[in-house]
Amino acid sequence: MAFLHVVFVGLVIAAIAAAAWFLTPRGKNQVLIRSSVTLTLICCYLMWAITYLAQLHPLIAPRKSDLRHAEY
Repeated sequence: MAFLHVVFVGLVIAAIAAAAWFLTPRGKNQVLIRSSVTLTLICCYLMWAITYLAQLHPLIAPRKSDLRHAEY
């Protein structure tokens, strides 16, 4: 189920990148704008996906630090 979130967000990012690709105004900076928008979206998606997936399967399990040993 969690994998579907990553795929869905990836498809949304791909749709936004495609829209930015076709809706970029013509001019001498068209390639720069397209590249910048696409690269920004890819970097944001990768940052989100890595953070999201790292929280699903952490390498180190969290532990309570306020546990006290019983003293008799």
